[in-house]
Amino acid sequence: MTVSRLRDIPGIGVDRVGDAADAAHDPDLLRLENLDTDLRPPAVALEATRAAVDDDDANSYLPFQGHRALLEAAAAHVGRIAGHSYDPATECVSVVGGLNGVLNVLLATIEPGQEVVLCDPIYAGLVNRVRLAGGVTRFVPCDASPEGWSVDPRRLADAVGPDTGAVLMMGPAMPTGLVLGQEHWEALAAALERHDAWLIYDAAMERIRFDGRPPGHPVAAVPALAERTITVGAASKELRMIGWRVGWVTAPAPIMADIRLVGLTNVVCQVGIAQDAVAAALAAPDADADVAAQTAVWRERCEVVLDRLADLQVVRPHGGWSLLVDTRPLGLSPEELSRRLFLHGKVAATPMNGWGPSGDHYLRLVFANEPAERLADLRERFERALRA
Repeated sequence: MTVSRLRDIPGIGVDRVGDAADAAHDPDLLRLENLDTDLRPPAVALEATRAAVDDDDANSYLPFQGHRALLEAAAAHVGRIAGHSYDPATECVSVVGGLNGVLNVLLATIEPGQEVVLCDPIYAGLVNRVRLAGGVTRFVPCDASPEGWSVDPRRLADAVGPDTGAVLMMGPAMPTGLVLGQEHWEALAAALERHDAWLIYDAAMERIRFDGRPPGHPVAAVPALAERTITVGAASKELRMIGWRVGWVTAPAPIMADIRLVGLTNVVCQVGIAQDAVAAALAAPDADADVAAQTAVWRERCEVVLDRLADLQVVRPHGGWSLLVDTRPLGLSPEELSRRLFLHGKVAATPMNGWGPSGDHYLRLVFANEPAERLADLRERFERALRA
């Protein structure tokens, strides 16, 4: 690398597998490598987008911090789930997707050399942004079992120390589907207070839970966390609006001033023709029912994958769009299994190098983008790959 800030950022792997899958032009290839979904966005969002194309106000840089309708809808959305009121004028800002929001928040809260606590395994895009911002990753190992992923609350809290700038949590986490609960937020609250650290909560998938329970927002669990919690949300997953590139950040007003400044210095402004559409989808009366209906489809697909690969070490997710296969019992590295699946099974799947220290043991399968009937022969595809 030509600059030091990139030396520990290897990429995410998804791009390489995805590019190869695109280049193959093979309709029989199962696309399990990328967080796309074939489920359509809400109809109200599509209608608003079409209208925005002919709206001159949507073809503008202004307002730099986001359209008023989006800020009001996002603040109300987060506030309803968190049980805490956010002022759209001073405690909410629009960003260009959730990961842009995460980077902006890290740049506004982390001094170079400070630690950021993450679960392991975790999405490489979060790891890379911590490092790009000058932070030092502090991983807390998660435990895998046939019932799913778990992390000990005390272990999580003990990772927070005098060098901690922030704890970056996602729930359900990607790619594991780990769901954090009351006990985790309670343990973290005391540690964050003791060491004066931020909690950055990535809420991109918080309603995509397979247990039927409502989202577990940290502020709803521990109201005192409101002054330390920065929530980053996005339209990409729950609303299936990946191409719109719209997200939001809510936070206490003093730190929000810095987050806004970073955003103005970084991407400057958001996608004009997309913002009112996201606002409409967030504020729709049937928004929760819409997400629940799509979650039921994703859960069905997840169950098909779990059933077809039942004799492999596949870890059940508690939510989200993906699950992990431990390749060690097969005597193969994730890269080798990915290669064989692509060439012999016509399956595109991503090895998790760089997705936390334990990522080197796992292959990720995304079940959000292929209908259940297309997943029916997944076991046969694996068998062809394993025989190769």
